[in-house]
Amino acid sequence: MKHLTRNILMLALAAFTLTSCKTKAPEAFTIAFYNVENLFDTKNDEGIRDGDFTPEGKIVWDETKYTKKLNDLARVITAIDSNNLPLIVGLAEVENLGVLQDLISKTKLQKGNYGIVHFDSPDERGIDVALLYRSEYFTPLHARPYPLTFDFDPDDRTRDLLYVQGVAASKDTLHLLINHWPSRSGGKEASDPKRQAAALQVKSVCDSIFRYHPQANIIIMGDLNDNPTDDNVLLSLNAQRTDAQIEQGKLYNLAIEKFEKGEGTLYWRSWDLFDQIIVSGNMLSGGNAYKIESGGLQILKEDWMLFENSRGVKVPNRMAGRDKYYGGYSDHLPVYIRLVRN
Repeated sequence: MKHLTRNILMLALAAFTLTSCKTKAPEAFTIAFYNVENLFDTKNDEGIRDGDFTPEGKIVWDETKYTKKLNDLARVITAIDSNNLPLIVGLAEVENLGVLQDLISKTKLQKGNYGIVHFDSPDERGIDVALLYRSEYFTPLHARPYPLTFDFDPDDRTRDLLYVQGVAASKDTLHLLINHWPSRSGGKEASDPKRQAAALQVKSVCDSIFRYHPQANIIIMGDLNDNPTDDNVLLSLNAQRTDAQIEQGKLYNLAIEKFEKGEGTLYWRSWDLFDQIIVSGNMLSGGNAYKIESGGLQILKEDWMLFENSRGVKVPNRMAGRDKYYGGYSDHLPVYIRLVRN
């Protein structure tokens, strides 16, 4: 397994070449994103607000609950692609490298031979984003975090943007950006400038890639804490509809159509679709070894992941909330795309 952290220089990847993907390239593969809702270990770490996730904490977070959480998440990720585990999985709300190692080695995900790309972020709650990849089919070439700071609130500490460049199935070079934008804590309007800053950061990274590689295959995935038609996504990031004219060097949001049909990935009074996958025009033009399967973005929404709320709506069965342990999977549903050989 390959684990990339701040303590392991990216030069270690020099040992890998494109031929490291020795397994025959698959006819199709899946790329997914999942906000796993507070994947914490049971230790109380100094400097972060993780006290609730300890045996002495409000939800009595012990090894039994932690082990259940790992197996529940593995069940969900396995269900995304029951024929062949997802090739790439972006994750949000993971505490550290250790919980990721447990997830891929102590559950049914072990058969996927997953590697990890993870960097510790300065987030006050201690939650990070990360990338899992099946090492037979994906070769990382470069990875780095992009810290997100705010001139108007310099003391706020939030999670980084994760950038990973690699080769999928020995064919297509992918630029992956894994996000978890600032929450709506304090209200949507009051918190909006922080998500705008996150959107502009992602756009800046993409513009830098496009400047040298207009045909770059970019996949932006994450919990944006905004819907696809909100200004930060539609205007600041400039992630357009897929029924617009497809051009290289531009971004297209695969989640817009789902949202306009009333579908979502989390529920609070109504459905929101904060978990999105956005791709560059080249991903939709058909010029790669693989193309996005018709249907675009999919949301995994199985009955066993849901519970019926007081309004009679089946919503994501969350693990905990308001100091109470419920024992569900996550308050978000995962999203994914499937790529098939051209």
